[in-house]
Amino acid sequence: MCTYLTEHLQTTGSGKGPGRWFRFTEAMVYYDHPQDAPLEHSVNLDFLAPAEGPSARIALEMSPEAAKAVAEAIMATLGSFPG
Repeated sequence: MCTYLTEHLQTTGSGKGPGRWFRFTEAMVYYDHPQDAPLEHSVNLDFLAPAEGPSARIALEMSPEAAKAVAEAIMATLGSFPG
């Protein structure tokens, strides 16, 4: 089921794209058909630096179960230190 629901957010961070690191300024999270993952539907995350062109992008496609596990691991990591 395609929801076409896409969460956009402004953010900051660094990611490694094709052969280089770049600073990303945007992120998108959506549930749709993957481009490459062997899944019918996937949770997709894109980290982008639009000012640097289309190659400044990191794309992740994972099963909903994997996305939940990653989200839980992130929350556990963030919860393990003050701040």
